Amino acid sequence: MNNIEMYNKNIFESIKHYDENGNEFWYARELMSILEYSKWENFNSVIIKAVTSYKNSNNDDSYWLPEVRKPIKTGKGKIEYIKDYKLSRYICYLIVQNANPRKKMVALGQTYFAIQTRRMELSELEYELLSEDEKRLYQRKRIKDGNKILYKIASEKGVKNFDRFTNAGYKGLYNGETADDIAKRKNLRYREDILDNMGSVELGANIFRISQTEALLEKQKEESEQIATDTHYRVGKAIRKTIKELGGTMPEDLPTPKKSIKEIEQDNNIKIIKELLK
Repeated sequence: MNNIEMYNKNIFESIKHYDENGNEFWYARELMSILEYSKWENFNSVIIKAVTSYKNSNNDDSYWLPEVRKPIKTGKGKIEYIKDYKLSRYICYLIVQNANPRKKMVALGQTYFAIQTRRMELSELEYELLSEDEKRLYQRKRIKDGNKILYKIASEKGVKNFDRFTNAGYKGLYNGETADDIAKRKNLRYREDILDNMGSVELGANIFRISQTEALLEKQKEESEQIATDTHYRVGKAIRKTIKELGGTMPEDLPTPKKSIKEIEQDNNIKIIKELLK
């Protein structure tokens, strides 16, 4: 990846968010700023064109944009609420395709979303057609992306001891086990990544842990490492309880795969999913 591509990717990745289900999205007003639009009215017309384009290509009148209201302070110190939208990667792609191509950032956005839209958005059917190793690669990439966001938010909420914060989530989900405990149970070598040695189901439980913790930390008003750490533990424990109530297998009872993610990445037979995850 050259410097321009890296610069391009970092810009649009830096304003990406995740919802409570781990789905990525962008806020329209943040994208508007990146694309160098100064007036909401002008950018909103681009959004309308993008939605129209979606409807025309999909013969679907049911598509809608999740609308949110954001509080802002006026010059007089009063709080007003402005309209914003949560945008999927595909809608972002359509927006930059309908935006002013003379703007430099629009051109960069067109390149970024054209390349990235297909890479990480697998449909349920596509996911089910993947092999177990391919599912693991896919889920592992989602965890890496999710953890970047989670740790960024945790830092903003006052977390400095990230080992303690991370272990709190594992303790809740794994009935008191820390990352080291999990590694020992899996008979892993020193410093071998436990996430690289989980099956797709176990990785899925951890994705849920990450996304739910992120959503709750975003709502946390007080800057407190203890509150954030307790929240991570509470989320892990709640997910464990849900698994039990549904009759699922506890995470610590799931089998450890014979191959690590790093070994899978060296497998020449898994070319398609590796291309998607580049």
